[in-house]
Amino acid sequence: MDVGTGGGFPGIPLSILFPKVNFHLVDSIGKKIRVIEAVKKELNLKNVQMYNDRMENIDLTVDFVVCRAVAPMKTLVKWIGGNISRNHGLGMKNGLICLKGGDLSEELKEIKLKEIIKLNTFFQESFFETKKLVYVPFN
Repeated sequence: MDVGTGGGFPGIPLSILFPKVNFHLVDSIGKKIRVIEAVKKELNLKNVQMYNDRMENIDLTVDFVVCRAVAPMKTLVKWIGGNISRNHGLGMKNGLICLKGGDLSEELKEIKLKEIIKLNTFFQESFFETKKLVYVPFN
């Protein structure tokens, strides 16, 4: 599930890379969902479902939630906690994978289980200097 998908990033590229995986893209702004609908139609993507709603209202169980800087981590974990399947079958625990930037020390203080991957170790462009992937596994 891609929460706060906006124009479909990262959900649309991931759905292209993994055509056998179902992707659920959620955004509360209707015009953003309409853009995704057009992209889905144009690319003939069969594995994308869109939801024009707030995340808190989505009753769907998934293995992973991905997002960009939609909300503070504590809020995100609260929103999606009931949506994450506890049946782990992919070699890692299901959970939240979020792209964040800046100093996250205060925001992540209350998140006990987490892994932080600094993207500037993989990409040299200045854009990635402060960008991180935060993985929060759910038990």
